[in-house]
Amino acid sequence: MIDYARYDRVRAVVFRDDRLRLLDQRRLPFEEVFIDCEDADAVAQAIADLAVRGAPAIGIAGAWAVVLAAGALGEVSAAQARVSLVPVLDRLNAARPTAVNLAWALARMRGVLAEAGDDWRARVRAEAESIEREDLAANRRMGAQGAALIAPGSGVLTHCNTGSLATAGFGTALGVIRAGVALGRIARVFATETRPWMQGARLTVWELQQDGIDATLIADSAAAHLMGTGQVQWVIVGADRITAQGDVANKIGTLQLAIAARHFGVKFMVVAPWSTVDMATRSGADIPIEERDPAELLTSGGRRTVAEGVRALNPVFDVTPAALIDAIVTERGVLRAPFDVALRGASASA
Repeated sequence: MIDYARYDRVRAVVFRDDRLRLLDQRRLPFEEVFIDCEDADAVAQAIADLAVRGAPAIGIAGAWAVVLAAGALGEVSAAQARVSLVPVLDRLNAARPTAVNLAWALARMRGVLAEAGDDWRARVRAEAESIEREDLAANRRMGAQGAALIAPGSGVLTHCNTGSLATAGFGTALGVIRAGVALGRIARVFATETRPWMQGARLTVWELQQDGIDATLIADSAAAHLMGTGQVQWVIVGADRITAQGDVANKIGTLQLAIAARHFGVKFMVVAPWSTVDMATRSGADIPIEERDPAELLTSGGRRTVAEGVRALNPVFDVTPAALIDAIVTERGVLRAPFDVALRGASASA
């Protein structure tokens, strides 16, 4: 049994009193500050600015943003709402292009609007509630399934942040780690810094600290050393998009971890809800890779660390080929190679 009250203490997206409260993840770990969003544009800006981040979390935030927009329309019919909300949905969809969960959640909201009648407001709100509730349930299921793959006494390494901050709660890859610790399977946890936004250093180790889980922070460039010296048996990561053939887009740096893991015989696990699976995208070559402001690489803590005139390139995702992955864990089960076949089967079982 997993004590979720102990291992799931953080909530980053909270809808209450007709406003969306987002834990500003740019301010962690030193300040716990919430942003109160009263309209959809504020939510879109928070997503673009990384105040809320993590593929499932931005999908949930996007769904609640539609609820906010619906509330601002006044007394209109369902047909009028469908027209009025189109630009809102488009602005939200453009806030982050790589993670498919946002587009998936907004597509669900569009679908509800398309079918709703006089009760359209209640239907929209109920759908947002369902998206959030289903994500939490999926994370808990994935946590138990992924932990079952790990031999007792193992060391694991994770990249970026995939915990309660990035989801409705418990987390994807971090959910597996939480479950593995709770079940006595994981003995050592290592987290990469995850430059340039330092999600591992600022968020992941902070989250684990809240749960009383001992985690060791490492520089991104130390990961292969730990694998080579036998301290890591599994690399466990989340995903922002999984293609029909099993290629995975995730935080920049994931690909090099997968290459090192394969070289040293370390297992590589991807953990993500089914909403991250994009069966309409065949391969990783078809995934748009977001590039952010190069200035993010030129400073640290608000101070410039690079000589004037130096150029930078700042892709924030990379694609790990299916051939480098040992297991993809979703709430529909543990998938193994050949992933194109496994994903088709899981898709058909819905």
